[in-house]
Amino acid sequence: MSNKAIDFRLYLITDRKLFTACLPTRQVHCSLFTAIKEALKGGARAIQLREKDLGTRELLKLTYKMRELTKKYNAKLFINDRLDIALAVGADGVHLAQNSIPADAVRKVVHACLPDRQASRFLIGVSTHSLKEAVEAEKKGADFITFGPVYRTPSKLKYGAPLGRETLKKTAKKIKIPVFAIGGVKLNKISELKDAGAYGVAVISEIFRAEDIRGKTKEMIKVIGSIHKAYLPSKSL
Repeated sequence: MSNKAIDFRLYLITDRKLFTACLPTRQVHCSLFTAIKEALKGGARAIQLREKDLGTRELLKLTYKMRELTKKYNAKLFINDRLDIALAVGADGVHLAQNSIPADAVRKVVHACLPDRQASRFLIGVSTHSLKEAVEAEKKGADFITFGPVYRTPSKLKYGAPLGRETLKKTAKKIKIPVFAIGGVKLNKISELKDAGAYGVAVISEIFRAEDIRGKTKEMIKVIGSIHKAYLPSKSL
């Protein structure tokens, strides 16, 4: 079980391909960088950079740029899968897939590469798609998980049928680390996800496809609850 505080409820995941063909009404947000900046202005405090198709040097260049931006807004930056790049740029954490190296192995590398104080603050998130995977992620030392797809969404079809709220509820009761619901999450679904035990939500298109990214971010955070209320294992929420 993680002893770290998770001080965000909205976990924003990038997809620069959403900005390759913008409508005239969204020209102001026609790049990933400007879209993230708008989300940060709206209160987003955790960004996962997930651009799997980029080459290493190209991804590194983008990550340095994102690290500079997230620091300006006191937001956490997570890098999808690439622990090497996360360490190189001083990111706040890494997010692992089911086929990534496990969280306990990542933790060993982090402690070998960083001073103890920095290593102790490094966060590890893990994507999970079943109760079994969620339990295993916690056992291996994940600080939080994403769990889904809860609802049907084109981006998660490869993971099978939606898991639904009941499976989310069972999972949230079974494990003690924060669970972020993912997959088809919309603003009007947040309340029922909270009722099912989700600590927060992970989103891509719900924010990045919005005409008013800053405004949509503010709305989502308001519904989720205070992003400043940390997850403290010794206290109930």
